[in-house]
Amino acid sequence: MNSCVLMAEIINEPQLRYTADNLGVTEMLVQFPNSQKPEDPPATLKVVGWGNLATEIQQNYHQGDRVILVGRLSMNTVERQEGFKEKRAELTVQQIQSVGGSFNTTSFSSNATPSFTETQPRQAPPSRQPETNFSTYESQRPAPTPAPSPVGVTPPTNYEPTPQPANYERTTYPAVKQEEPDPDDIPF
Repeated sequence: MNSCVLMAEIINEPQLRYTADNLGVTEMLVQFPNSQKPEDPPATLKVVGWGNLATEIQQNYHQGDRVILVGRLSMNTVERQEGFKEKRAELTVQQIQSVGGSFNTTSFSSNATPSFTETQPRQAPPSRQPETNFSTYESQRPAPTPAPSPVGVTPPTNYEPTPQPANYERTTYPAVKQEEPDPDDIPF
């Protein structure tokens, strides 16, 4: 299964075009931290969206927006003018979500996960707001309350006999007799 989830920043305005079949295609470049070393430059990746998602990306997402992308990663071979072939990665996006705030590209450790706050897509290019780094992601879900469960609980061992009625009477219903078929009675 080819599924990729990527948190990145859009570095050029999404460009919408249409195929001969009038299917929308949006292309844009995104960048993301390439390694854990702060001196390494960020990696760039071409992102492509199709159909209604292409229109949504072009209308709601702009250069400088930070997004979470979910899609399929593919490698394309491109013939260069210099006469050699080059492989390029491309993400075909299936879902996109805007991320508020910023993610820190310099203090990214292998056992830590980036933190973010989700926001709704914007309708116009944003004015630059002061960036805020969040040190931890705090769940908005309430803390679970343990429910009483009989699983793993040992039942009490001091069983007491249940008293039975002293005047127990058998049922007086007559037994139902089934008639035995006459072995000489043969239907013709």
